[in-house]
Amino acid sequence: MMPTADLSPGRYLAMVPPRSFVRVQDLPGTRQAAASALSRAAARGEVVRVRKGLYFKGVATRYGVATPASVDVARAVLGDEGVGPAGYSAARAFGLTTQVPPRTELAVAGPLPAPLEDVRLHRRNNMARRRLTWFEIALLEVLRAWDTVSDKPLSDLADAVSTAVRAGKLNLASVADVLRTERSPAARDRFEALSAILSEPVRAA
Repeated sequence: MMPTADLSPGRYLAMVPPRSFVRVQDLPGTRQAAASALSRAAARGEVVRVRKGLYFKGVATRYGVATPASVDVARAVLGDEGVGPAGYSAARAFGLTTQVPPRTELAVAGPLPAPLEDVRLHRRNNMARRRLTWFEIALLEVLRAWDTVSDKPLSDLADAVSTAVRAGKLNLASVADVLRTERSPAARDRFEALSAILSEPVRAA
């Protein structure tokens, strides 16, 4: 893509890849010009407005522009720091349940934004979670709510965690470090049991 300073808002928007979120502040030029370009693009059906200042450039179909999944909207709004699946959504991330929650559940470290459609947010006050990845937070949440959300034995979680570690999605030492500052003794106890199943004690980073 050319330097943004050399592009008009409309031309910049035309070069944005499909299936991408676009914010008003992403476009070159003044905020007013960027907002107008996005508003016109939405009127033409080229993008979909999903939230104030946030648009989605979907793939055009015979029925219009495809809209993003609610969890993708949530991640675009919330960012990546301290955000991950909670409740049954966390259990599903590791294949531990067949239960489908009526709304995606996400845990968020810190203040919650305005409500998001089809997403249930859970505030967590432990800001150390902001160092963790999506799957690392999912593991914390599964360990917190194990008796409620899992249909499978802990050995199944161990298998899923092992796969995530090999794929580079999860660092057990980082999880152990944050667990020291969590308020759930049960989560720490389950992590120790999980570590034993994985055949090696996991120490905090």
